[in-house]
Amino acid sequence: MVRPADEWYQATSSLLPTVEIMQFIRKEYGKNYKPNSRETIRRHTLHQFEQARIIDRNRDDPKRPTNSKDNNYSLNQPILDILANYPDGDWKEKLRKFKYVVPELNDQYLRRLDLNKIPITLPDGEKVKLSPGNHNQLQADIVHEFCSRFIGEDGRLLYIGDTASSNEAGGKLMYLDQAYFQNLGIPPLSHDKLPDIVVYDERRKRLFLIEAVTSHGPISPKRWTELEESFRQCRASIVYVTAFPDRAEFRKNAANIAWDTEVWIANNPDHMIHYNGDRFLGPHQ
Repeated sequence: MVRPADEWYQATSSLLPTVEIMQFIRKEYGKNYKPNSRETIRRHTLHQFEQARIIDRNRDDPKRPTNSKDNNYSLNQPILDILANYPDGDWKEKLRKFKYVVPELNDQYLRRLDLNKIPITLPDGEKVKLSPGNHNQLQADIVHEFCSRFIGEDGRLLYIGDTASSNEAGGKLMYLDQAYFQNLGIPPLSHDKLPDIVVYDERRKRLFLIEAVTSHGPISPKRWTELEESFRQCRASIVYVTAFPDRAEFRKNAANIAWDTEVWIANNPDHMIHYNGDRFLGPHQ
C-alpha cells in the first residue's frame, strides 16, 4: 500500500481482500469502483499482477480455498525492495534482477500452490490434483473411501468437478468421460446439471450420482427432481448419494434430504444411512 502523500519507501505489504483494495483506492485516490466490479478487478488486474509476481495471493495461508471469502493479495518482498530504493537508490538494478528471476519466482510460486492441492487417483491409475478446500477434500474422500467400499473395483469414474475456476466462484470440469456418458444414453450436460461426482458400477449397471454437501447442499427433493430430469435418458439404474464430512454437517441438513437417496459420512466411512426403505443402493438387481 502506498498513499498519495507517502514516500515510496513507506510502501507496505498488507494482506487485503479485493473489496478492501477497492475501498483503499476509493478513500485514498478518489476512484469509486462500483461494488459489482470486484470480480472484474480481480480477474483483469489482480490476476495479472499475480502472474507477473508483483503480488502474492494468500501469503498467510497458501492452503486457503480459491473460492474463500478470505482470499487476500499483497505486494511481495522483491517489489517492496524496489520501491524502498525508488527514486534515489539502486532501484533500477533491483528491477533488472527482479525481471531476470521472475520465471524462477513464478515456478516457485506454482510449486508452492501445487504442494497444497489435494491428490486423487482415478480408477484407471491416472493422478489428478484438485484445488485446496473443504469441498474438494470431501470429493477426494468420496473417490478414495466411498467408492472403494460401496462400489469396488467395478466402479468407473465418469465425472468429477473442481470448485476452482477462472472466476473462483463456480466449478469447472476436472475429469469427464463424455464418450461413456453417451454409451449410457446421457446427453451432454452443462456443469450445473451435473452432480459433483458420477461413478458407474459396470457389474451391477448402476450409475452413482454423488453430491458433496459442501457445495450446493444435499440431494433435496428439488435437486432430486432436477437430476431425474437431466438423467432421464440414462439406461442404467440410478443411485443418489449425498456425502457429508461429518455428523454435525449431516444433522444441519437432515431435514432437507430427499427420500429414495443414500447418505454417506466421510468420518464414519464404513456405514451408510438409507432414505429409501428396503432398496439399498438403488433397485435390486
